[in-house]
Amino acid sequence: MSRVTYLYMTWLMTHRRSTLSLLATFLTLFLLHTQPSLAVEPQEFVLSNDMKVLLIEVPKAPVVTVQVWYKVGSRNEVMGRAGLSHMLEHMMFKGTAKYPRGEFSRLIRKNGGIDNAFTGQDFTAYFENLSADRVELALELEADRMQGLALDLKEFQTERDVVKEERRLRTEDDPQGALVEALFAQTFFSHPYHWPVIGWFSDLDAMSLDDLQRHYDTFYSPNNATLVVAGDITADELIQTIRNLFEPIPRGPSPKQTISAEPIQRGERRFFLKREAQVPFVIMGFRVPNYSSEDAYALNVLESILSQGKSSRLYQRLVYDQKNSLAVGADYSLMQTDPGLFYFYALVNPGSKVEAVEDALQSEISRLQAEPPSELELQRAKNQLEASRIFEQDSNFRRAMLLGQSESIGAGWKWLDEFLDHMKAVTAKDVQRVAKEYLVPDNRTVGILIPLPSKAQEPSPGVEPQRKS
Repeated sequence: MSRVTYLYMTWLMTHRRSTLSLLATFLTLFLLHTQPSLAVEPQEFVLSNDMKVLLIEVPKAPVVTVQVWYKVGSRNEVMGRAGLSHMLEHMMFKGTAKYPRGEFSRLIRKNGGIDNAFTGQDFTAYFENLSADRVELALELEADRMQGLALDLKEFQTERDVVKEERRLRTEDDPQGALVEALFAQTFFSHPYHWPVIGWFSDLDAMSLDDLQRHYDTFYSPNNATLVVAGDITADELIQTIRNLFEPIPRGPSPKQTISAEPIQRGERRFFLKREAQVPFVIMGFRVPNYSSEDAYALNVLESILSQGKSSRLYQRLVYDQKNSLAVGADYSLMQTDPGLFYFYALVNPGSKVEAVEDALQSEISRLQAEPPSELELQRAKNQLEASRIFEQDSNFRRAMLLGQSESIGAGWKWLDEFLDHMKAVTAKDVQRVAKEYLVPDNRTVGILIPLPSKAQEPSPGVEPQRKS
């Protein structure tokens, strides 16, 4: 769980239960008695160099988001070079022959926009949000760095220190983040989901400029990318500009990589992590299928039933009734290239026993395995998922993200249109069945964060602690 997730969960805990219940009731009535119109479908183009382009016309406001998605993430790295994709993401802002270091972001800001990037297990994406009449600027800049990145040794060494500091903040100084990282490392032994996106210190130290150049030459080509533009555009006009900018970029090699399939887990794995922390943290992961399996939709509904909102089973049991947890939840993303992880987590209330929290988590899983959810629970979960998907259509940025991600993982953007139909078809028996099939002890990995006192609170070596008189 990231620091952002934890802060968000803490924010949720400050709001009254009655307000959330009222909102949930209103949302249920809204979805049952209205038929919200979904946004217009994207127009798809494939350039002569095999780059896919998705254009979405949304004329309601004079703004646009430009996103370039590359099908490369930590999944495409090798042992000993974890963090290579994320490191290259940083270097993509270090300039080309045409636009020197810092010029890319300076031009975007000068024209009233913002730009950034992010790396995941299955993809790396770059974006600019700006006024619609500046869309050509963003496209030109992205086309330039798709083929002309200038990798400099001094810049790389400086930026590597930046990435290492980022790792310290996200993982080394975040005990919950460290536990999630350890969970993936303990769950996946052969598959590259084993290592973190940001990489390990030893791999970052071993990384070279030649490693980055090979990664760039292998994966940063138009035939391995998807361009998504959403906003106040005219697709038939903009595609001509896109062709002029991107089609001169030659098609690159088709990246070929053999990904090791993770063997079947044949028994529970358990680990402990000792870090400076205030309270213990429990995490429990299960390997599950991705979007390519029909079971993924039932797992998605199951996650909502158990963990979405204060009316969810986990919150009601661990936080409200037993009061042994400060926060509790689950995380599952079916939008992954390969089968991934469904995990539960709980922040243990001071004074409560870790064993009681773990037993309570397992008890809720067992209860769902023994008896399917009620029709009310099932419908509420479906309403939450449908509302989230519908409301996402109102954001150019979020909609473009979904399109880019679905293309990058191999599902294709049309899969998004099928998601709601598949999700609505999930039955209570389906939810019970996937719980019984995947959330089983032999497929379980449990991690426990054991808090250590802060070093600042410990007496210095050789110094006797002061005694009260």
